[in-house]
Amino acid sequence: MRTTLVSATNGKSTTTRMIAEALRALGPVAHNSTGANMAAGLVTALAEARQAEFAALEVDEAHLPALAQATGADQLVLMNLSRDQLDRGSEVRMLADRWRALAAGLPAGVEVFANADDPMVAWAAAAAPQVTWVGCGQWWTDDSALCPDCGAPLRRPAGRWSCPRCGLARPKTDWFVAHDAAEIVTPSGPVRPRLALPGRFNVANAAIALAAVSARGVGAQAALDAFAQVTDVDGRYVRTHVDGREARLLLGKNPASWTEMMQLVAESPAQLVTVLNARGADGRDPSWIWDVPFEDWAGRPCWAAGERRFDLAVRLDTAGLEVLGVSLDPLAAVAQAAPGQALDVVANYTAFQELRARLVK
Repeated sequence: MRTTLVSATNGKSTTTRMIAEALRALGPVAHNSTGANMAAGLVTALAEARQAEFAALEVDEAHLPALAQATGADQLVLMNLSRDQLDRGSEVRMLADRWRALAAGLPAGVEVFANADDPMVAWAAAAAPQVTWVGCGQWWTDDSALCPDCGAPLRRPAGRWSCPRCGLARPKTDWFVAHDAAEIVTPSGPVRPRLALPGRFNVANAAIALAAVSARGVGAQAALDAFAQVTDVDGRYVRTHVDGREARLLLGKNPASWTEMMQLVAESPAQLVTVLNARGADGRDPSWIWDVPFEDWAGRPCWAAGERRFDLAVRLDTAGLEVLGVSLDPLAAVAQAAPGQALDVVANYTAFQELRARLVK
């Protein structure tokens, strides 16, 4: 079985789904579509599709080295590294160390597709024998301010990072997202993605997915057509109705992903409900919300909900948002919104999963 493993802090579910859909043009695909991305989830996905010629599997960042060896994967897709669940996970630099050790030990013939715009990923992937560099962009840079090789502050003129001390720099790319996110430039020329999924970050996901499936023999147009059929990913971006209100469900699970959701929501006139829990799967310390630039939403009315609604309300109020109310139950906040108007509901991991189970039938 020819196996592609996709790992990142953010975007791995979406990118894996795109890769899986494109590979179906070549034959059956094993895919952990529920997002179970540790050993048990991969075993289940592979056992359920034993006759598949291809596998597209998302993998937790910390578990990637062990699972790359266990599966004998011949493709690795490495997208981004940022803070997430630090009370039970590792610091970003520690994860980059593990990825670099993995890359250095890869046998010849294993293809690595790596985001050249994330310094942590680029430093780790550079140790691999064979790398295809993709310019996916990096809008959250707080977790990669320092050079991963020597520790000096990085320079980022026009987004092209480099280290003034040791010379580590952004690799040259053959695949990249154009600045307006309207095109993906490939070695054969630019193509225009027509995605059903919103946001510039999903164009970036599509760019690295396109590079990976092209190496498998899927044509660019066939791949883009497959990507366009993805309308939601495990409930992300899905639209549903609650008491006459259309609600769009969005996942924001850490500072980097909340920052991306903020850009997406800023373009929408919808009413806003934010939801925060702090359980084991979320990370029990919610202090990371103070790193999210909620100031970009200053003046916007919103509701704060979830088990850590008061922490969230204080942060939003400090950032200049108009907090209209707080509630433990997110649906109670939804019920306070004006009827007949659209809603954007941004929730972190466990809150999102509960909302999806209640609202998406």
